Amino acid sequence: MADEIERKFVLDAPPQGLDEHPSEPISQGYVALDGDVEVRVRRRGERAYLTIKAGGGRRRVEQELEIEAARFEALWPLTAGRRIVKRRYVVPAQDALMFEVDVYEQELAGLVVAEVEFPDDAAANAFRSPEWLGREVTDDPRWKNQALALHGRPDGRPEG
Repeated sequence: MADEIERKFVLDAPPQGLDEHPSEPISQGYVALDGDVEVRVRRRGERAYLTIKAGGGRRRVEQELEIEAARFEALWPLTAGRRIVKRRYVVPAQDALMFEVDVYEQELAGLVVAEVEFPDDAAANAFRSPEWLGREVTDDPRWKNQALALHGRPDGRPEG
């Protein structure tokens, strides 16, 4: 299993020019949740994955395996009530980093978050976020995708 080092931010609105960047639809649902361990299935564009994550905050253990479309379809019903739908945009950042900007749909319409993945802790510590990234929520478990899938927006703002 590999460690993922990532910081997460809630944006007030999508950044200008977002539609000029590559994007793809994502549908993901949680097959199993046990404390800080999650097992999810995700369709990203035309590909499907089974992902296991453990931990919280900035550093998490992650293992992602590509699966066949038929396996995704067989597992998807097990995620009822624990799903999110979003469009992910990939936006270049400083120091060869990338922002993954997620614009949520359906029940979470109007929510926009961005994540930045880092090669190591030193890079994560050195990162200075541009103002448009908004509020950092990396260490707030209410903003994890699994929590959003279960409970919706934690900030009480109206959806849409």
